Amino acid sequence: MRKLKIAAAQMGPLHKADTKTAATKRLVELLRESHAMGAKFVVFPELAFTTFFPRWWMEDQEEVDRRYFESTLPSKETAPLFEEAKKLGIGFYIGYAELTPEKRRFNAAVLVAPNGGIVGKYRKIHLPGHADHKPEAAFQHLEKKYFEVGDLGFRVWRFMDTITGMLICNDRRWPEAFRVLALQGAEIVALGFNTPTENLHYPEPPALRVHHHLIMAQSMAFQNASWLIETAKCGFEDGFRMFGHSLIVAPTGEIAAKSQTEEDEVIAFNCDIDLAANLKKTMFNFAAHRRPEHYRLIVERTGAEVTPAN
Repeated sequence: MRKLKIAAAQMGPLHKADTKTAATKRLVELLRESHAMGAKFVVFPELAFTTFFPRWWMEDQEEVDRRYFESTLPSKETAPLFEEAKKLGIGFYIGYAELTPEKRRFNAAVLVAPNGGIVGKYRKIHLPGHADHKPEAAFQHLEKKYFEVGDLGFRVWRFMDTITGMLICNDRRWPEAFRVLALQGAEIVALGFNTPTENLHYPEPPALRVHHHLIMAQSMAFQNASWLIETAKCGFEDGFRMFGHSLIVAPTGEIAAKSQTEEDEVIAFNCDIDLAANLKKTMFNFAAHRRPEHYRLIVERTGAEVTPAN
């Protein structure tokens, strides 16, 4: 039986005025708390070193790059997290804004081994929101302005005696992402998110948004027979609220652990990585039951079209 104690290290708000150095200090404290709970793998949120800056329309791209993006990882400001993880022998996932040498920009995440080395990188593919300025809106959701669509695909890595994949935030709403990881043998999916409590596009009760968040996590974990760790950055950032409800979900679809606050908080669970073995051999035995010849529309058609058979 393979057991791995995994922590979701939720962060409370990071404001515009908060520095990356201050954010990293909080991340180190969360790492230490996770270690004290016995965790060997820690999942941090999306864009963990900064506020959720895509809510702001900013025209000085050089200033945006300087304040919010990382051209190297670890950088001088973020290095203490990598150093502490290596000292404690803990692996982790963390999201950040990546600036490449070619001046390309991605909403990215890395998987870091207990020795401090970066094992893999993922660049967010399902970017939500818009690229145009909406001054009449309560806030902006400008991921399409600040980031390119990820170009690394959905991949998995051998990591701490598991097969682990990475996703980011809005990817959790797209079952194709999870299925591609599952088809590569994913046993763990790590995912960080920053999700506004308010729907920018149409009125939606906050409780309904959380309900959707929970049922998506449970269904994706179960239908792909994998452990799913979803970690929030949440609370009121400069007055704009994001919800928490960080989760560790078992391959059975059961919630193994869930956060209770919208502040810095660690939840952990000793995950039986082999728990999904029977599901992978029976109900979700892909080789026996999948019929990809009938799924062609999934990759051939982007938008929905009314195409009745009669």
